[in-house]
Amino acid sequence: MPSTDRLRAIQHARYYNGLDPLFLDTETTGLHGDAQIIEICLIDSTASVLYESLIRPTRSIPWDAVSVHNITDTLVSDAPSWPQVWSEVEEIIRGRYVGIYNAEFDQRMMRQTHALYDIPWEENLFSPFCIMRLYASFFGQSSGRYGTPRWQSLTDAARQCGITIQGAHRARQDTQLAMAVFNCMLQDA
Repeated sequence: MPSTDRLRAIQHARYYNGLDPLFLDTETTGLHGDAQIIEICLIDSTASVLYESLIRPTRSIPWDAVSVHNITDTLVSDAPSWPQVWSEVEEIIRGRYVGIYNAEFDQRMMRQTHALYDIPWEENLFSPFCIMRLYASFFGQSSGRYGTPRWQSLTDAARQCGITIQGAHRARQDTQLAMAVFNCMLQDA
């Protein structure tokens, strides 16, 4: 018999699925407080790419970030800036539910990148839901701290769901993986 947390995660996933969600992922210049977005992808529930773009940052991409996603300064040198990209992304996500693996991180990166360009952040523009948190409850491994579910990396979650991983750590591939992990929860009963 599945645990209560697992059943609740499945119910939440089914609820979000009924709202025809979009899925989003970003790649960034790092994890720190002044990191910014350098790639974004949005797909719909059929895995069709609605928007995908590299983004030219305001400063050089650190090597430790390049070693994760292989996005170099050369790759982004002719890319549009965040304000150009955001105007298009904003139209697509406005009023929608958007599934993001580690939504808190990607939202923080969006806010930080907005701040670099003095773009006001519209708090209720879209309704994000965190696939990582849902999956942690679904998978059910305890963190040992306060009995809360342990978060799984996207690649671990994909492997646990039996999903083949190709080209992880680029926005499109990670968006597709996040959607596949979400769909894995929908298939369980």
